[in-house]
Amino acid sequence: MSLPEKAFPVSWDQFHRDARALAWRIAGTGNGWKAIVCITRGGLVPAAIIARELGIRIIETVCVASYHDYTTQGDIEVLKEVDANLLVNDGEGILIVDDLTDTGKTAGLVRAMLPKAHFATVYAKPKGRPLVDTFVTEVSQDTWIYFPWDLGFTYQEPIAEGHKG
Repeated sequence: MSLPEKAFPVSWDQFHRDARALAWRIAGTGNGWKAIVCITRGGLVPAAIIARELGIRIIETVCVASYHDYTTQGDIEVLKEVDANLLVNDGEGILIVDDLTDTGKTAGLVRAMLPKAHFATVYAKPKGRPLVDTFVTEVSQDTWIYFPWDLGFTYQEPIAEGHKG
């Protein structure tokens, strides 16, 4: 598969640094979080890092599928709901974590489940950005982020067209 023109490949080291930076920002809000609800699958890795950094022991999942063929977002399907105990008080004291908010469709769905929760993502695109409370890096809407769990080592063409090194 060739990379799109605006590809943003993220290494494991970079993702770990960015997830820790998100934890720093969340820590600055001063809230004592009851639990993390991570949006699977992308939210699993940052949720684990943030849980460690902030001393949060309860991690719940909401399983949502929207990218059915990896490159195009389709209909959103909730595969697993949030535990009913965490829905009390509209999610007050709950931290929602995901890797990215793209179009905002998934974020809007999960935000509706937990309207008083704090929503945090590592990366945000302009369409989804208004739905999150805290994020680390904003990228353009037409940028495709390649997460480390999706990558392997391969030769990378130079950015300058026709440049042979």
